[in-house]
Amino acid sequence: MSINSHTNTQDTVRVKTLIEESKDSRKLLMLGEKTIPKVLFVVAFLSLLTTVGIVLVLVTETIEFFERVSVIEFFTGTVLRPLSQNPEFGVLPLINGTIISSLIAMLVAGPIGIMTAVFLSEYASDRTRRVLKPMLELLAGIPTIVYGFFAFTFVTPLLRQFIPELGATNILSPGLVMGIMIIPMIASLSEDAMSAVPNAMREGALALGATKLEVTFKVIIPAALSGIIASFVLGISRAIGETMIVTIASGSSKNFTLDVTESMQTMTAYVVEVAAGDAPAGSTIYYSLYAVAMTLFLFTLVMNILARYVSRRFREEY
Repeated sequence: MSINSHTNTQDTVRVKTLIEESKDSRKLLMLGEKTIPKVLFVVAFLSLLTTVGIVLVLVTETIEFFERVSVIEFFTGTVLRPLSQNPEFGVLPLINGTIISSLIAMLVAGPIGIMTAVFLSEYASDRTRRVLKPMLELLAGIPTIVYGFFAFTFVTPLLRQFIPELGATNILSPGLVMGIMIIPMIASLSEDAMSAVPNAMREGALALGATKLEVTFKVIIPAALSGIIASFVLGISRAIGETMIVTIASGSSKNFTLDVTESMQTMTAYVVEVAAGDAPAGSTIYYSLYAVAMTLFLFTLVMNILARYVSRRFREEY
């Protein structure tokens, strides 16, 4: 009896110990449950506060610029000469260079990206996909300044062998290299959208006698259209916001032309030029930096809003 009594006492102590440990761990768990949401809220609030701060700075400094320069002159002027004796601040040459370089980039990245996505999603084996997709996404990890020197020291000399009138700095070369840079974005997002299409749709189309190519272009791509279009819009946004490639390879000539063999300047390159130059704080050229940055911000904002709208408008629920 004494042995049983001693054993029962030990069991009781163990149970009490386990209960106490359980209570302590539960207290810690409850503390974590209460603390983590607060930490996440602070992080989210800091992100929002940073965005609001950036917008406020852009708006206030842009207003200061437009108190010195007419809004109409800024958005309709075709001449940008901020350092001349009679400075002119027309932003159209910068918008023109930005749009042309982005269009060239999308002409490269669009077809290659979508065809790559089709291959990875519909034709590649699992083993091939596991090897090729990470290799493709390595392109996104290359610093953009490396792309810029690649465009300036390799692509431009190569193109000049076929286009003798191509300038040492031009908009064609950085546009092509930007297209190479954003291929992984379009290919990866499009492949994800295609892979999300249910296999039942593929099998149903094949059962009706459709070929693999017909299934891809008449069933899979239309079903994944929202994701594909969103990837294109995000790719354009990435091209519009690119800085180092165009700064190095496109030059600083503020030409308002459609000739891609000439040097042009984009909005991002102008911001770099002014920020790295000798523009004194408080001068008109100094404030023009913020006006151009605000214009660029509005461009990218419109692109992102468009991407969200397209994604929701053409989204298919399965």
